[in-house]
Amino acid sequence: MSFAFAPTATTADALWAETADAAAALVAGEPDGIANMANVAALIWQAIPDLNWAGFYRFDGSELVLGPFQGKAACIRIPLDKGVCGAAARTRATQRVEDVHAFPGHIACDADSRSELVVPIVAEGRLIGVLDLDSPLPSRFSPDDQSGAEALVARIAGALAG
Repeated sequence: MSFAFAPTATTADALWAETADAAAALVAGEPDGIANMANVAALIWQAIPDLNWAGFYRFDGSELVLGPFQGKAACIRIPLDKGVCGAAARTRATQRVEDVHAFPGHIACDADSRSELVVPIVAEGRLIGVLDLDSPLPSRFSPDDQSGAEALVARIAGALAG
């Protein structure tokens, strides 16, 4: 299968809508959650500007475990009581952090990261993991980025569950 994606949107909300459409097309009919995470991480990396990490942490029942991603090597395991990803998983609420260095308990997997957006993935009431986006720019993620990422995750959560 060949898949080409060239976003044309000029606003964050439109870009996220195009990316969500492309993600839904990518995962359609594929039952393997890890394969779907890999393709979606690559798609987000390609589509969303000013990222230095885009990917997934999977919930194994007790902690978050590194999943498919694009970017530098990352922390492998994150307890739910640590960092931005742990907070998103623990509370099942999106975390949009303008300055990660000011976030209590932040885990610095990449010292270049300055801001972060983490969206919990919940399918059929079960925590699957989180989508984690990092940027080297402070305050990179807007409310439009947050709502767009949340809409993308909600649309494909079942396909990420596997």
